[in-house]
Amino acid sequence: MSQDPAFKILLHVCCGPCSLYPIDDLRDFLSDEDFSITGIFYNPNIHPIEEHARRMEGASIAAQSKGIELVKFSDFDQAKWANFDGPAEERCKLCYTMRLVFVAKYAAENGFTHFTTSLLVSPYQNHQQLCKTALMASEKYGVEFLYRDFRLGFRSGQDQARGLGIYRQKYCGCILSKEK
Repeated sequence: MSQDPAFKILLHVCCGPCSLYPIDDLRDFLSDEDFSITGIFYNPNIHPIEEHARRMEGASIAAQSKGIELVKFSDFDQAKWANFDGPAEERCKLCYTMRLVFVAKYAAENGFTHFTTSLLVSPYQNHQQLCKTALMASEKYGVEFLYRDFRLGFRSGQDQARGLGIYRQKYCGCILSKEK
């Protein structure tokens, strides 16, 4: 009977290109440890439905290329975002909270010791708000948030995605960001 690894990490994957460098970084960071990495695609903020499908496919290709399992949820809720009329920073906070709380809960319910997110690779995301939200989710569900500043590898991940032929999107995901 095999023992669970010391670091059983659940990596929230927003899309294929953004997941590639974080997987490499986590492997390097934990190279002296007993660890496993599983990806999770949970992004009901991504619209329209065709975009959601393209990003899920890209996430699947990235996970396969890195040899990790990817748990996929095809939740889709365009109305929630299309009807949001608050400022952009509040919309992003809602988006981060919805996804990271789900991921932390899933991690806690499925025996993961840590969770993190590929959103931390993007220089376009609100890094401080992401961390604050992840820490809140960590406290709520009792699973540790593994912070890594993946931004240094943003271009590396994009280059890897290009080499693998993975679709690279032009907006963060919600219907309102697409319109801008």
